[in-house]
Amino acid sequence: MDREAYDRLLLQELQSRQVDLVCLAGFMRLLSAGFIRQFPNRILNIHPSLLPAFPGLDAQHQALAYGVKITGCTVHFVDEELDAGPIVIQAAAPVLPDDDVETLSARILKEEHRIYPEALRIALSGRFRIEGRRVIVE
Repeated sequence: MDREAYDRLLLQELQSRQVDLVCLAGFMRLLSAGFIRQFPNRILNIHPSLLPAFPGLDAQHQALAYGVKITGCTVHFVDEELDAGPIVIQAAAPVLPDDDVETLSARILKEEHRIYPEALRIALSGRFRIEGRRVIVE
């Protein structure tokens, strides 16, 4: 099924259930611009890097290959660009000398589990504003 058709079906299902906030985690598909426009600043995604560093696939591998000493995770609002929406919250995780993708991923996942609920609270509270690419919590 192509992306547009998938997104239309997904949108119909979400609207039939009166969904107001879409929360992505491990969702490995790009959403169409039309879908994103139906939920402006109401789609959250979590990504295993400190965006804007290492967007897209295999962020942990990218971090190890680049030799960074600190990486982490980011919860952001989804916009029409890949991993480029306004950042809600981030958490850092050290990259240890003996890390591989699995050990680094596990350390980042602990931080993801910690910050995603906080990002959800912020989004659901409505007590934030977006200025440019910045999310300012009020």
